[in-house]
Amino acid sequence: MGKELSSTQIASKAVNRIKWIWLDLVLFKLNLISAIIPFHSIRNFYFRICGVKIGKYSYIHMGARFYFPAGVQIGEGTIVGDHAFLDGRAPLVIGNNVDIASQVLIYNSEHNINSEGFDPIEEKVEIGDYVFIGPRAIILPGVKIGKGAVVAAGAVVTQNVKEFEIVGGVPAKPIGERKNKNPHYKLGRARLFQ
Repeated sequence: MGKELSSTQIASKAVNRIKWIWLDLVLFKLNLISAIIPFHSIRNFYFRICGVKIGKYSYIHMGARFYFPAGVQIGEGTIVGDHAFLDGRAPLVIGNNVDIASQVLIYNSEHNINSEGFDPIEEKVEIGDYVFIGPRAIILPGVKIGKGAVVAAGAVVTQNVKEFEIVGGVPAKPIGERKNKNPHYKLGRARLFQ
C-alpha cells in the first residue's frame, strides 16, 4: 500500500501469508477428496481430520466444499447434498436429521460494504433439527433456522426462520407452516456415488 513497514510488521505479514497458503493447500486437498472419493466413510474420515465435526449416520455428498472446516459442526443423521458450500469462518452449527439439498450455499461471513476497508463481518449460523433446505437456497450470516423449518428451493435467507415455518423467495419470506410439529423420522441411506 506504499507505507514503509517495520521488521516486526514484515515478519507478521510473512507468517500470515504462510498460514493462508497452508489453509489453501488443506482446502485444495479437502475439496479434491470431496470431488473424487465415492465412499462416504472415507470422505467423512478426511473431513474429520480437517476439523469438521460430523455426527453418526451423517453423510456429505460428493462435491461439497468447505471454507474453514474447523468451524463446521454437523449433527447426527444429517445429509448434505452434492456441491453444497459450508462456511466455517464463524461457527456453523447444523442439527440432527437435517436435509440440505444439492448446491445449497451457507455463508457466515460477508463484507461490510460501508466500511472504509471493506472489512469482513462474521456471524454464527444455526440450523435446527429436522430442517429441510431446498436446492440452490442461500443462507446468509447471522441466520438462525428453527426446528422443523423448510427453506424453499432458490430462497435467499437473510433473517431468522421460526420453528416449522416455510419460507421462500428473494429475500425469503414466510409462505406457510409445516403441519407435522413432532417430526421423528430418519433420513434414508445415501447412495454410493452421491
